[in-house]
Amino acid sequence: MLCMSVVVAHAQTTVIGSKFTDNWSVGVHGGLISPASHHAIIGDARATAGLMLTKMITPSFGLSAEGNMAFNVGSHIDPTGLSGSCAIDATNVSLLANVNLNNFLGGYRGEPRKVEFVAIYGFGWSHNFYPKHEALDLNMLTSKAGLNINFNIDADKAWQINIKPAIVWALSGNMEVTPAGNIGSTNPERLCLNTHYNLNHALLELTAGVTYKFGNSNRTHNFVKAKLYDQAEVDGLNAKINDLRSGLKSKDADLQAANATIKDLEAQLNDCRNKAPQIIRETKENTTNNLESVVTFAQGKSAIAPSQYPNVERIATYLKNHKSAKVVVKGYASPEGSIEINTKLAKARAEAVKTMLQQKYGIKASRIQAEGQGVGNMFSEPDWNRVAISTLSE
Repeated sequence: MLCMSVVVAHAQTTVIGSKFTDNWSVGVHGGLISPASHHAIIGDARATAGLMLTKMITPSFGLSAEGNMAFNVGSHIDPTGLSGSCAIDATNVSLLANVNLNNFLGGYRGEPRKVEFVAIYGFGWSHNFYPKHEALDLNMLTSKAGLNINFNIDADKAWQINIKPAIVWALSGNMEVTPAGNIGSTNPERLCLNTHYNLNHALLELTAGVTYKFGNSNRTHNFVKAKLYDQAEVDGLNAKINDLRSGLKSKDADLQAANATIKDLEAQLNDCRNKAPQIIRETKENTTNNLESVVTFAQGKSAIAPSQYPNVERIATYLKNHKSAKVVVKGYASPEGSIEINTKLAKARAEAVKTMLQQKYGIKASRIQAEGQGVGNMFSEPDWNRVAISTLSE
C-alpha cells in the first residue's frame, strides 16, 4: 500500500522544463578512498578526484556519467614497489542511476529542498596502472553504490555543495586489494575472475564537491510544477468559449443585416432626391382644378412668420366662402439635417397652418387635413422646400 501511494503521488506531479537540453549539471569532487576491509581505513587511504555530468529526467530520477582517478601516494604505502612512479595509479568511469529520495518519497514541491538525499547505483570500468608488472596492469568491471547529500546554497538553487559517501566493488579481474588500496594483488598466482559483491574486493569512498545546474528553457535551473486543471474545469472553459463564438457569429449576422438596411435606405433616399421633378409634375397634374397656397418657413423652424399670414388668410377666405370645401395641408422640409428631425419638422409645419386656420379664422378641424411629407424635393433649390402647401378642393 505504501509503495502504491508513493507511485501515485509521484505520477500526479507535472512539471515544466523537461526538454532534453534541460536539467543538466556538472560537478567536481575530491576526497579519499580506502580498502573496505583488512586495512587501516585512514592509514591506507589515498587521494581521489573526479568529475560528474548529470541529466535529471524527472525531479526524482536521473542518470550520471562519472570519472574518477586515484593518486599514487608514494612507495612507503606500496612496499612491493610494483606501482612504479605513476602519479595516477587507477581510474574508474561509471554510469550511475540517481534517485532523489526527497522527491520520490515526499513529492516534488516545485523547487528543490535546501538539503536533498540522492541514492546512486551503477556500473563502471576501472583500470590499475602497474607499469612494472604487466599481470597486475588490469581492466575491471566495477559497481558503485552511494548516497549523495546535496546542499542547495543560493536563492536560484543553481549551486550545490555535495558530500558523497560511497562503496565501489570490483566485479571482475584480480580481486585482492594491496596495502596501497589498488584493486589488484602482489601475487600474480592469485589472479581470478569474480562476478559477485564481496567486501574484501571493495573500496570505501568519501568525497566532497561542488555542482552547478545549467539554466533551463523555463528560465530557472530546476523543474517547475505546472498548474493542472481537472476535466470539469476544462469542459466549462470550452463551453464558455463556444458560447462566445456563437454570440460573435450572431452579432456578425446582425451587423450584416443592419448594413444591408442602411444601404437600402440610402438607395431609397437617393431615389427620392432624383425624382424631384417628377413629384412636382404629378402634384400640378393632380391639382390642376384645385387651388393651392404655399407658406414658407425659416430653416429649422415650424412657426409661421408674419410675412406668410396673407397666404394662410387666402385659404381661410376660400373656406369661409365655400362651405363644402376642404383643405389638405402638406408640410415639407429641406434636406439639411437628419431624416428623423426633418420628418418631425415637416409634420409640425403642416400642423402650424392647421392650428392658425382653426384658432385665428375659426375653420373647423374636420375640414382640415394636415400631413407631414418629410424632405421635399419639389423645387431645384433645397431651401425652397421648407414649405407647407395647402390644396383646396370642393
